[in-house]
This record gives sequence, C-alpha cells and structure tokens, in this order.
Amino acid sequence: MKSLYKLLLVALVVFSASSAKAQINLPFEIHGNFQLDAQYYLEDSVIGAPVVPEKILSNGFGNLTFTRGNFNAGIRYESYQNPLLGFDTRYKGSGITYRYATYTVENLEVTLGNFYEQFGSGLIFRSYEERGLGIDNAMDGIRLKYNPWNGVYLKGFIAQQRTYFDKAGLVRGFDGDFALMDAFKALEKSKTKITVGGGVISKYQEDKNDLYKLPENVLAFATRMRLTNGNFSFYTEYAYKYNDPSLVNSTAAYPKGIYKEGQALYLNAGYAKKGLGVSLSAKYIDNMGFRSDRDATGNDLNLSFLPALTKQQTYRLATLYPYATQPNGEVGFQGEVFYNFKKGSVLGGETGTNVSFNYSRANGLDTINTNDEMGYESKFFGIGEVKYFEEVNIEVQKKLNKNLKLIVSYIYTLYDKGVIQGLGENFGTIYSNIGIVEIQYKINKTNSVRVELQHLYTKQDKQSWAMALVEYSVSPHWFFAVFDEYNYGNDKENERIHYPNASFGYTRGSNRISMGYGKQREGLLCVGGVCRNVPASNGFSISVTSSF
Repeated sequence: MKSLYKLLLVALVVFSASSAKAQINLPFEIHGNFQLDAQYYLEDSVIGAPVVPEKILSNGFGNLTFTRGNFNAGIRYESYQNPLLGFDTRYKGSGITYRYATYTVENLEVTLGNFYEQFGSGLIFRSYEERGLGIDNAMDGIRLKYNPWNGVYLKGFIAQQRTYFDKAGLVRGFDGDFALMDAFKALEKSKTKITVGGGVISKYQEDKNDLYKLPENVLAFATRMRLTNGNFSFYTEYAYKYNDPSLVNSTAAYPKGIYKEGQALYLNAGYAKKGLGVSLSAKYIDNMGFRSDRDATGNDLNLSFLPALTKQQTYRLATLYPYATQPNGEVGFQGEVFYNFKKGSVLGGETGTNVSFNYSRANGLDTINTNDEMGYESKFFGIGEVKYFEEVNIEVQKKLNKNLKLIVSYIYTLYDKGVIQGLGENFGTIYSNIGIVEIQYKINKTNSVRVELQHLYTKQDKQSWAMALVEYSVSPHWFFAVFDEYNYGNDKENERIHYPNASFGYTRGSNRISMGYGKQREGLLCVGGVCRNVPASNGFSISVTSSF
C-alpha cells in the first residue's frame, strides 16, 4: 500500500506541475511511458502448459522523467500481479524500482540513484535492461562522468546491483577513453581515427564459508582499441578476471567453484560502402562468468555481458534452437556479407536484389582437467574439438514491382542441446534445415498484406515443423494476424500438435493496444546470447503501451 500511495503522490505532483506549466509556461518538461502485458491462462495438458491458479497474470510498468536545463530526474513504478509465466516469481509485487537524479556542470555529470552503464563491449561490465527476458540489473549508487579535455572521457561509480525488488553486492568501477585525434590538434584532420580505453571493476562479497577460503574482493580489468579509416573499422577488447569461485564454475570436487583466472578476447573488423557490407568477428571466453554474488545462477546479478556472435533471428521456426553464450568456455566466429546487386545488372533486374550471407560457429575450449582447485588448464584461444553451435544463413530480398516484395531464406543449424541448455553433454546434437518464404504486397496506400511460410526439417529432438502466417495491415491504425505452428513430424503421434494464434491491434498516436488468443510452444527466448525459458501456455493476452 505504501508503494501505491507513493505512486498516487507522484501522479498528483505530475498533474499539478503539468497544469502549472500550461498556465505559466514554466521552463521544464515532463515525459513518461506506460506498458501493461497481461494474459488469461487456460488449462492445456496436451501442450504441457502448467496450471495457473490465479488465471490472470500481468507485468506492468510506468516511467516519469522530469527535465530542466542540465538537470533531469525520473522514477519507474513496476507491478507484477503476479508475473507472467516464464518470468521469475521473485518479481511478484509492486513498487518504485528505479529512481534517479542527474545534473551536469562544467563537463562533470553526477548521477544519484539508479543508472545503467557499460564499459567497452561489456566483457567485464554491462548494466542494462532487457524486459522481454526479465533482466534488469540496474545499479543503485553514485556515478560520475567527466570530460576534462577534448578526447578524454572518464567515468566511475560505486553501487549495488538490483535483484528483483532488492539489492545485492557491492561493485566499484572506473573506465576511461582517449580519442587521439580529438585530443591533439595536429591529428584532428587525420582520416584515421583511433580511440584507446580501459576499465576496472571490483566486487566485494563477505566470505562466510568455514570450509573454503573464498576471495572477498574480485578484480577484473579490460583494455580496448577502436580504429576507423574511411569505410574500414576495427575493434578489439581483452579482459582478465582474477580467481572468482562461484556456483557457475563449480565442480563435484569443488562445489563452491574453481579458482582459475578468467580471460576473454573480442575482435571485430568491418568494411562498408554503398551496396556492400562485410563484418568479421571472433571471441575467446574462458571462465568469464562474473557476478556480484558468487551464489547467483541463471540470469541473476551478472556483471559481464558476453556476446553470442550469432545472427539475431526473428522468424519463429528460426528461434527454435537459439544459441546461449557459454561463460565457462567457448571460442566463436561470425562472418556477415551484405551485397546489393544494382538495378539493371543481370542479378539485379529492374529493381535490384539484396543478398546477405551469415556464418557463425562456437566450439568448446581445448582443455586438460587438472583435478585440483584450478579445475583445468587451457590454451589461449585454443579451439576444442566439441562443436556447440554452427549456423549458415542465406537471405535474398527482391522487389518484384513497386507493390510486391519477396524474401527467401535458408538456414542450416547444428545445435548441441545438451551443452547449450545445460541438459548434459550426452543429450545429443540436433541438425536442422529451415526454408522461409515471406511475401509482402501493398494493396494500396493504406492496405497491405504479409505472408510467411516456414518449414524446419530435422531427424532429432521433436523432428520437423511447419508454420504459416498471414498479417493484414490498415495503415496507420489497424493490424490483424493469424498463424499456426505444427509439429507434424513428431515421432509420437499424440505430440503432433498445432499451436494456432490470432491477434489484432490498434494504434492511435503514441497509444497502442493489441489483443490475441493462442497457444505458445515451450522453448527458449534469447537476445544477444542471453536466454530465458518460455513455458508452454494457452490463453488470451492483451498488451497496452502509451507515452507522452
């Protein structure tokens, strides 16, 4: 009830301030946004949907921000009554979970309260929110950012980390970037731009274990460099973490974790010009799980962000076997090429043709088990024989005429489900082939239709699937969609299940409401190599978003 009273008080202040602004034109601004997702769950033992005693579950939040000159402040109120299936039940409840005040004076920015932050690519520190995955590891404390000279950017903080409706850990960090061409006037006209930087993160957690001597202060550092010259860019970052035993890297002999150091290396090179884009990436991760609490698991209290180096799929069957980064050890590669065949060329035709190719792969490390507190020995960037994941994506986009567009895709995937989903190394590897055809047709200025046909073939797991979708849009307000996923190839006849879904939505200005009914298959939802399990469900859903 106290949280509700706080929210009503804030609403009253906002309303009064907005009215005052309208009457006397005060020099400040107030903005906000709201979102509610709710579902009414039906029992469905056929698809394995869990029973929901409450029948209706919901996730909701609202943000308010106040800005005046170099000062801004804001709050976020969240309500989970109770959290939707697939979200951690520890989110149950309501309250103000995010509040901050920030001001800037003479190139110094001061933030009090909550904030999100990232050092480099995030190998040692990334605080962020991914609402679809139920991740919010916002920091709560003090952060300073300072730009003392041209080309020099410094930031530091001391804070605790959000864990649902509480806080945990004690984290200290400092980071800096030095842009050479901005710092030295003699270099400001150089076509080559170079920025070097580095950061340090230290976490503290008291050792309360009588059996093991656990490090209370754990330090991690990273160095990085970015280089650009015309159409070419290059980025590299190396990270090192001192011994950090935890549940994530525990073994049977050492249930509190091993004492091996952690290392990571990330490389990316890119080239882009009109009609052509090339990107090559590589990573090496060795025992780099880094959390503010050594006993945390899953997606809880992560300090580091380890990229997956895989294509972010949007088609439904292509998301059936998504890759989750393995923080205890992996070597990964990714290559992407985009090319636009010009109009009038043999392959471009009258309207041009876009072709993209993506290849990604992740292997385990080349290691030797030492059977001691260090756990194992590994060769730096040593590629192990076990292949966790491999994927080939080919996509062709062709505009047949001014109203008709065709997208054709082929995806091959190798997926070690036992390793990626933590089911055990002997679970088996899945090999799948996916074909996708998408047709977009513009009927007139306001009406359009989109059709997707997808097919996944595999001999393993639940075997083959088919999917069809039809979406009709009436711009700028309405959309209607129906689709069905069918696990027709399942070798168990009683599990050859349809997953139908129908929805519609209405948009007016900054307000949007959508409603739907359907069945959801069980699986993983992944963004950037971070995943959460989505249980099977059946029911009616509603989503409302608004902003001002």
